[in-house]
Amino acid sequence: MKAAVYEGPRSVTVKDVPDARIEHPCDILVRITTTNICGSDLHMYEGRTSFETGRSMGHENLGEVVEVGKAVSKVQVGDWVVLPFNIACGFCKQCEQGLTNYCLTMQPKSDLAGAAYGFADMGPYQGGQAELLRVPYGDFNALRLGEDAAERQLDYVMLADIFPTGYHATEMAQVKPGDQTIIYGAGPVGLMAAYSAILKGAGRVWVADHQPDRLRLAEQIGAIPVNTAEQDPAEVVKEATLGLGADNGCECVGYQAHDPQGEEDASLTMNGLIDAVRFTGSLGVVGVFLPEDPGGAEAQGQLEAQGKIPIDFGMLWFKGQHIGTGQAPVKRYNRALRDLVAGGKAEPSFVVSHELDLDEAPAAYEHFDNRDDGWTKVVLHPDGRDGSGERRQAHMTLEDLRRQASERGIEGRSHMNRQQLEAALGR
Repeated sequence: MKAAVYEGPRSVTVKDVPDARIEHPCDILVRITTTNICGSDLHMYEGRTSFETGRSMGHENLGEVVEVGKAVSKVQVGDWVVLPFNIACGFCKQCEQGLTNYCLTMQPKSDLAGAAYGFADMGPYQGGQAELLRVPYGDFNALRLGEDAAERQLDYVMLADIFPTGYHATEMAQVKPGDQTIIYGAGPVGLMAAYSAILKGAGRVWVADHQPDRLRLAEQIGAIPVNTAEQDPAEVVKEATLGLGADNGCECVGYQAHDPQGEEDASLTMNGLIDAVRFTGSLGVVGVFLPEDPGGAEAQGQLEAQGKIPIDFGMLWFKGQHIGTGQAPVKRYNRALRDLVAGGKAEPSFVVSHELDLDEAPAAYEHFDNRDDGWTKVVLHPDGRDGSGERRQAHMTLEDLRRQASERGIEGRSHMNRQQLEAALGR
């Protein structure tokens, strides 16, 4: 089978690897039709983690079940499923408490917890940017989808990670109807946090970033964009709240946060969040922070390479703020979020900018890593079909579509995502 394989820093190749197969009676085998490149994949792509060469990447996966193990009783061949990036057993102490993000069984190292597909330090499991994926404990880990799964893959695949992760950020931040919420980071997870806050009924949601294309998407869903190259988000929020600050906030950037000039500062967004949120407010931190960062010494300093981040703990304590951190327990949220999608109440696919064949993964990683304009979320299709199940046509970039829209005089084109542009162009 073909898979996107990590070959070293900034090197991904698509090549033939041994077929995934059933290895345990509780396994299922899934033919992957839609798989995303995640922002956290870039930490590995850039060589900032201990990810091994030769492993396939990809932890945001959706597809059709093609084989089940002898002990599988619920999932059946032919089912369409989306797979939480957390690989969990369902019966360990952590899983019994709903903490599938810190499963003890699937993590082979006794001093660690948590497992995932194609991810550094989270077990030996291969990723789903491939034609086939082995799913351990399929009855527990696979979320079955309805009859519209094949036609709405772009929405449902977001349930593998970024939609539940963004929602988890708002849960830890205790976002409630009417709240005023600040989101640091307008990447896919930050946009999902903003989207989740809006779905929960937040009164005002600010999104801070310095990437104009991502800020346009934030504005499109009803958030207030704050360009950090031009404004201090904390001051913007304070000015709008009589100097008090937001009720709560979410950190959706992580340890490779950097200023508009490109200088890394792992404490940048955390300190901004502490400043922007009011006394006794809550912070939800889902941006990735690591205890070891092999590239951190050169990029920032020796302390940052050891995960020691100089956050303003004194102000955090003084303001009596609450903080929640860590990866999302996807299964806690994915069923309810699936039903929002199925009922037409949520369309998380608005973040998608590019649908590409698996063979195009190397170029996709390069563009996404460079933060090239318009590359907000990349979806790969190992089966050569698009997110509606149709055979993919020749690829057009977002800029190609905007150029065509300009030639036809279509208004609002600069704020449209790929799906809206294609609909306006009748593609």
